Order: sequence, then C-alpha cells, then structure tokens
Amino acid sequence: MLSYQSYTANNIHELPQFDCISPEQLHAIKVVSEVYPFRVNSHVAENLIDWSNIPDDPLFRLTFPQAGMLSGDDYTMLSGLVASNADPSLIREEARKIQLRQNPNPAGQMELNTPWLDDEPLHGMQHKYRESVLFFPLEAQVCHAYCTYCFRWPQFSGVENLKFANDSIERLVEYLEQHPEVKDVIFTGGDPMVMSTMLIKKYMQPLLGVSTLKTIRIGTKSLSWWPQRYTAEADADELLRFFEEIVASGRHLAIMAHISHPREIATPDATEAIRRIRSTGAVIRSQSPVVRHVNDDPDVWREMWQKQVQLGIIPYYMFVERDTGPKHYFEVPLAEALDIYNGAYQQMSGLGRTVRGPSMSCSPGKVIVEDVAEINDEKVFVFKFTQSRNPEWTNKTFLAGFDENASWIDDLAPAFGEDSFFFEPELMRRYSS
Repeated sequence: MLSYQSYTANNIHELPQFDCISPEQLHAIKVVSEVYPFRVNSHVAENLIDWSNIPDDPLFRLTFPQAGMLSGDDYTMLSGLVASNADPSLIREEARKIQLRQNPNPAGQMELNTPWLDDEPLHGMQHKYRESVLFFPLEAQVCHAYCTYCFRWPQFSGVENLKFANDSIERLVEYLEQHPEVKDVIFTGGDPMVMSTMLIKKYMQPLLGVSTLKTIRIGTKSLSWWPQRYTAEADADELLRFFEEIVASGRHLAIMAHISHPREIATPDATEAIRRIRSTGAVIRSQSPVVRHVNDDPDVWREMWQKQVQLGIIPYYMFVERDTGPKHYFEVPLAEALDIYNGAYQQMSGLGRTVRGPSMSCSPGKVIVEDVAEINDEKVFVFKFTQSRNPEWTNKTFLAGFDENASWIDDLAPAFGEDSFFFEPELMRRYSS
C-alpha cells in the first residue's frame, strides 16, 4: 500500500519527482504558495500527474501553484522578496495584503449566510437556502491535497477571521430542531474525510436523532486525492459501517465528490473506493468548476461524465469558477463555459444528463447559464435560478445583455435597458439590514 505523505513548499525537495520540476517552476511554487495554500500528496504525485508533461499537465496545474495565479505586479514584488531571502514576517505581511484584495469570502458568505441562535451568530455554519445548512467541522479545515482553483482558499491561509469552523454539534442540533424546514445538512470544509471515523461519528451520529432531517451530504475530494481513506486506512471498514448506519436510519447519504478531470477516478484505488462506498447504500454525486488549464474542453467533460456514469456516480453540477482568489488565471467566460457544457452534454446518454450547469454560486443563489438567444434583435444571456435565497426565485429565468468576455453575473447588465435584475432590490435590502 502507498503510504500517505504530504508535500508543501517547505519539504518539496523530498518529493520523489522533485528533479522533474525546473528551477523557474520551483521558484514560482515558492512565491505563489505564500499567498495561496499548496499541498500535494504521494497518491497524487505517484498516480495522477504526468511528469513528462509538466508544467502543462492538467493535474500538475490543478495541484501545483503557477506564476500566473498572481498579477504581474504582485508576482514581481513577492518574487523579489523570496529570491532575496527577505525577513519571513515581511513576506507574510505582503502576502496578506494580496490575500485581502482577492475577495476572500464571496457571495455574502460572511454577511448573509451566517445563521443565528439565541441572538448569537453560529460561526462555522451557513444557511443560505431554506432547506439546507452547511456545517464546517473544526477538525476538517484541511484537505488531503489542495486544488489551485479552490474558492475556499481562505480556510487554509492562516487568516483566522476569514475561516468558517465550528465544533459544537449540540448547537447544530438545537438549530435544526428550531428550524424544521431544514431537511439537508452538508458537511464541508476543508474536507470532512480527513477526520477519523471517530470524529465523523461525533458530528454526524447526533443528527440521526433529528426527525426532520432527511439527507446528509459530505463534500469531499478524497475519492480523487486519497481514495485509500475508504480502502486501506485502519478505520476504513468502521467508516463504511457508519455509512450503512446512516442509510439504515432512513436518511439519504450523499457523497458530493469534487472531480475535475477523468484521470482522478481512473486509478484502481479510486474504482475500489467508489465500489465500497456505493455498497453501503450511499449515493455519489460529482461536481466541479470548469477551469482554464485543467478541463476547459468538452471532450474532457464528456469522458469524465461517461466514466462517472459507468462507475455509478451521478453527474450533478458543472460550476463556473467563483469570483475569488486566482480567478483571472482559471476563469472561463460564460459563453465559452456554455459551449463546453453543451459540447459534452450533447454526447451523453440520458443517464448522464442529470448534470446541471454552467452554474454560478453567486449572492442571490445558484444561477444557471441556460442559453444565448436573440430577442427583439438583442443578443442576450438566458439565466435560471436552480437555488435562491428567496425560494420564490427558484426556477425563474431572467435575461442579461450578452458580453462574450463576461465570466460572472457582476460583469453583466440587465437586457433591454432595464435598471436592475428582478431580484436585486430585495437582495440589496438584505445586505443593508
């Protein structure tokens, strides 16, 4: 069995493939990792990356920081400090300034999503949509490896006031009991599957006593980054028995697998992990953003979705890269994202057409790019809510003027000269209240 070993900028010289990395690329890794977290592990390095094709290999770009993730000025400044062995405190100070300019918690996560109980904010929880609550276990604020595009990079950046984390399952249970409209709890992070089975039980077992709760979701990259969590770790069997317990309680258990490239689920370890999870009665759904340099190709998505369907995974969402962190490096314009989605979707059988997208998780809700159309001689984007802060917005469509360079809803204006989108007045009231 391959033993787990993680590598960061501090011990990258111990990576067996270290000699494959050029001095220029190594310097870029050290510079950019001062701003964005970097961690790769032995499974990823040994089984997923094509070391004969770096730096262009998509899995290398998915895990190893690239110079283009910083603006030219920021990279030049920070590169000079790193190259001159400047005082670490000065490097951290300059890196922190860059971080705070990168919209670290987008879409109103801090301002609008934090729920309250007994006149106290429940930090480490989010309640954006009526039926669903997100919970960030304190011990899950790390991943087996980090994706370079990760929109939750502040969780790992060392800026404590930007993190979501909570260790009070009692407060979560109390909140659920006071909010019976919540049917679905999503454990996220970081990655909940870095926790031991004992800790996973600590957080999830009490929820089985909440009669109004119908589904439990676990957001995880572990199928890709460390499938041995389900096949070879000392408590893997105990974990799977607990999954069976959740299913036997009458709840639906959904493993929300973050899969960005077909290679991630092509290994024997990943295939066996998927088989074992499905044998418990849990359902695996897949989601990922469309990301420049990694999967901005319809044939990559077609191959990935077909492989997922073959293995029993349900394709769920194609997301648009969020407006945070190194978005400028990874973003794909909305019109191009729609072409990629349609190009892959049209090659799928009905079993693969469960997927929705391209979807923006923005302040008002999850907004799908449905189409580009021409109405009254004006070219427009057709958008649709699949989730929304106000449930009455859900499934409603709206139009925006077409812009081939737009990569987020904030880049667009309402079609036909309208002053605002239909949801904006209420959304602004929520921000100001």
